[in-house]
Amino acid sequence: MLIKGFQKLTLLDFPGKTACTVFTGGCNFRCPFCHNAGLVTKMDNEIIPEREVFEHLKKRQGILDGIAITGGEPLLQGDIEEFLRKVRELDYAIKLDTNGSFPEKLESIIENGLCDYVAMDIKNCKEKYPETIGMNNFDINAIEKSIAVLKKGKVPFEFRTTVTKNFHTIMDIENIGKWISGVENYFIQNFVDSGNLIDCNVEGVSKENMEKMLEAVKKYVPSAEIRGI
Repeated sequence: MLIKGFQKLTLLDFPGKTACTVFTGGCNFRCPFCHNAGLVTKMDNEIIPEREVFEHLKKRQGILDGIAITGGEPLLQGDIEEFLRKVRELDYAIKLDTNGSFPEKLESIIENGLCDYVAMDIKNCKEKYPETIGMNNFDINAIEKSIAVLKKGKVPFEFRTTVTKNFHTIMDIENIGKWISGVENYFIQNFVDSGNLIDCNVEGVSKENMEKMLEAVKKYVPSAEIRGI
């Protein structure tokens, strides 16, 4: 598996778990506000051997609870399931981050018991999805399928949206709420400039607008929350 980053300890990436985080290289989206742009567009930097990750996991057995796998887009990796099976053999909990564009892979991982928690990005309302992910001809059907896979409830999950002044309005967030109505865990989080962006002109929204967005989405997802305030 193409591993481009490895954080040996995180208390934030896996809810309720002490974990490490693996960052895979490459993504099929080009979201202008991506905070890990180097993992998406700059593929010539150092590759971390799987061996290094598994050596750390073996050393930290009984200390770490789990591993979070993010990117980039992890489901682009052809050997992602093999990697997850190796992690499972060490008895770690697994959290998977995904953009939802590979529903068949996502369903296979869940059906095979290879993850314990999924965090899926909902980039925007249906109508503005292609623009928001930087792909004008994107077919929203894959996202619809991934939402349906997760709504089956075979694994705990959350949906989340990073909100920007450039791409998101209050009505957009309300329409996301209509789309995913019935789910328990949905988070909106304000865009923060990491200094490593695809488009340096993206801005976050005001706290007042974040609160209005939350109020709008709560009509359909009453348990929705703002993350990061």
